[in-house]
Amino acid sequence: MIQEKLRLHAYWRMLGAAVVAALTVSVAQARGSIDSISGFLQGGAEVLRIEFSEPQAELPTGFSIQNPARIALDFPGVSNGTGRSSIDINQGNVKSANIVQAGARARVVLNLKQPTSYRAELQGKTVLVLLDAASSAAKMPPPQVTTFAESQNIDNLPLKDLDFRRGTDGAGRIVVGLPNNQVGVDLQQQGKGLIVDFLRSSLPEGLRRKLDVSDFGTPVQTITASQQGERVRLTIDPVGEWEHSAYQSDNQFVVEVRPKKVDLTKLTQGPAYSGEKLSLNFQNIEVRSLLQVIADFTNFNIVTSDTVTGALTLRLKDVPWDQALQIIMDAKGLGMRKSGTVLWIAPKDEIDERTKKDYEAALAIQKLEPLRTQAFQLNYAKAADMVTQLTMSSQGGSSTSGYSNRFLSDRGSAISEPRTNQLFVTDTSAKLEEVRQLLATLDVPVRQVMIEARIVEARDTFGRSLGVRLGGGSRTGGSAVGGTYDNVAGPTGGSGMSPFVSLPASLSGVSTVGSFALSIFNSNASRFLSLELSAMEADGQGKIVSSPRLITADQTKALIEQGTEYPYSVTAPNGATTIAFKKAVLKLEVTPQITPEGNIILDLDVNKDSRGESTTQGVAIDTKHIKTQVLIENGGTVVIGGIFEMEETNQENKIPVLGDVPVVGNLFKNRTKESTKREMLVFITPKVITDRGPVR
Repeated sequence: MIQEKLRLHAYWRMLGAAVVAALTVSVAQARGSIDSISGFLQGGAEVLRIEFSEPQAELPTGFSIQNPARIALDFPGVSNGTGRSSIDINQGNVKSANIVQAGARARVVLNLKQPTSYRAELQGKTVLVLLDAASSAAKMPPPQVTTFAESQNIDNLPLKDLDFRRGTDGAGRIVVGLPNNQVGVDLQQQGKGLIVDFLRSSLPEGLRRKLDVSDFGTPVQTITASQQGERVRLTIDPVGEWEHSAYQSDNQFVVEVRPKKVDLTKLTQGPAYSGEKLSLNFQNIEVRSLLQVIADFTNFNIVTSDTVTGALTLRLKDVPWDQALQIIMDAKGLGMRKSGTVLWIAPKDEIDERTKKDYEAALAIQKLEPLRTQAFQLNYAKAADMVTQLTMSSQGGSSTSGYSNRFLSDRGSAISEPRTNQLFVTDTSAKLEEVRQLLATLDVPVRQVMIEARIVEARDTFGRSLGVRLGGGSRTGGSAVGGTYDNVAGPTGGSGMSPFVSLPASLSGVSTVGSFALSIFNSNASRFLSLELSAMEADGQGKIVSSPRLITADQTKALIEQGTEYPYSVTAPNGATTIAFKKAVLKLEVTPQITPEGNIILDLDVNKDSRGESTTQGVAIDTKHIKTQVLIENGGTVVIGGIFEMEETNQENKIPVLGDVPVVGNLFKNRTKESTKREMLVFITPKVITDRGPVR
C-alpha cells in the first residue's frame, strides 16, 4: 500500500512538473489561492466546491480520461493554499482530489470511480464542478448535448467557411471555419440527426445553403446551415448505423460521422483508430505541453524536437488518443517516427531530412564496408542463370547502362563455374545473407509433368457413344445407350469442368467440313479410355494413329514430331532454282503450368499433316491443326475433336447397250451411293510426377 501511494505521488509530481511547468499563459496579476475543496449533493447531482481567496475571472480549462477515470482542471495564476496535495472526498463517484502546483498554475485532479462528464460554473470566489451520476454515465447513453466551451465572444462574429470532405475510412467530415478560437459550440443528437450550434455567431449569405453530399458514399446525406437568433445552426442528416466524433483545432471545428462498426469481440473506436478515449479542453496551450499530456496518458515516451513551438486551442470529446495525436500533428504540420515505445515528433520537413540522412549514412557505410567472397553450391538451378538474375539491369544490358536493377550492391559481383555448378558472390556481409536467402528460394526442384496423348481417327458415331458412356447420359434428357460409367465419370470437383459431351456439326451437302469441340472429364473416367479405345479398334470403328508420350518440367515447352519432309523447287530472285522442304508430320507441342491448387494449364499445339494430291508446283499437304489452352485437373483428360472428313462414293453398274436405252435402261442397271464421315480425336492426359514417379 505504501509503495502504491509513493508510486501515485511520483506520478502526479511528474505529471504536474512536466505539463504544468510548460504552460505559459500570461497573467496580469495573481488570482489568489485554493483554500478548500469539498463535495456535496445538489438536486441529485454530485458537486465539487473549490473555494478561492480571490474571485476567478474565467472557467478553468481541463481534460478527462477514462482509464483511470480522472478529471483535470487547470487554474492559471493560482497557488495551493490548503497546505495539502491530496484531499479525501469519498462521496459518490469521487474518491479524492489532488492539487499539483507548478510555476504560476495549479491543477486540480479529481480521482473518480467511473468515468463521467462534467461542467463548471463560476460563483464569485467559488468554482462548482457538476458531475453526471456515475450509474447513468456507465449504463445510459452519453448526454445528448455536448458543450465544448462557453462562448467568450462579446459580439456576434460571422463564420468563415463550411466544407465537406470524405475521409479515407468512409467517414463524412464537416469542416467549419470559425472567426476565432473563442466561439462556443453545442453538439446535440436530435432524432436520427445531429445539430451543431455555434453561439454568438452569424452566417454569411454565401453559406446559407443546403448541401446534398449523398454522392460521396458516407453516412451523411444533407447538411443545412441556417441562422437561429444569435446562433448559427448546422443540421446534419445521416442514414444507417453511424457514430460521430467532434473536435476543435484553433479556428477550425470538425464533425466526423462514420459508419458504425459493430464487433462484439473487439473494443475499437472507429475503423482507423483503436486507442483509449480521452477528452481534452485547452485554450492556447503550448504544443509541447499538450504532447506531454498524451505521453502521460499512453505511457509512451514522446521525444519532442526543439523546433516544435507554438500554442494550440484544442477541444476534444471522447476521441481515441491516437486520433487526438494525429489531430495535433496535422494542425501544426508535424510528423512522427516510432521506435518501440518511443515516439519522436518533429516538423515533417525535419523528419524527412533526418530519414534522408539516415539512408545516406547507411549507404556510405555500405560503400566502406569490407567485401567477402562466398561460394554457393546449386543443386537444381544453373549457376550461369543465377548470375544473370543477380547482375542484370533494368534495360537488359550491362548494369552500367541506364538505371540498375541489380540485386547485388554497386561493388558486388558474381561468377559461375559450370563444371561444378557453383556460384561465387563477392559483396558485403548483409548482401551475402540476402543472396543466401534468395538462392534458398530459387534453387528448388521443378515439378515435372508427363503428357500422354492419343490421336484417334474414328467414325463419327464413336465420339457420340463415348460421350454417352463416359458422360453418363445425354444433355437432352435421353436415356444412356449401352453401358456407362456413372459412378466414376461425374464432373470434376470444384474446377468448373464439364463431363465429355460430343457436339457434331451438320454436314448435309458438304464433302469436307471442319468444326471445333473441346471436352474435359476427370481422372476417374480417364482410366477407362484404354478400354474404350481398344474396343473401338476391335469393332472396326476407328484406329489409334499415334500415342506419343513425353515428360517436361513445369512451364517448359516440350515437342515431339514424326513424319516426312517433301522436297519442292523454289526459284530464287536471281533466277536460280533451289530445293526446299515441306513437313507432313504428326506433331505434339505442349507447355504445362501447374497451378497452386494442383490443376494443370496446358498450352496445346497439335498437327496431323499428310501427303495430299500432286500438283505442278509440288506435293500438296493436307493439314489438321489444333491450338488451344485448357485448364484440367491432375490426371484428367481433355478431348479435342470436331475435325471431320467426309467421303462420298457414287457407283453405277449396268448391262452394256441395254443399260443405255432411255427409260427402259433403268431396268438393266443399279446405282450405289455411299457416304463415310470420319473424325480426328485428340486425347491429352497430363499427370504431375511425384517423388515416387508416375503411377502406370
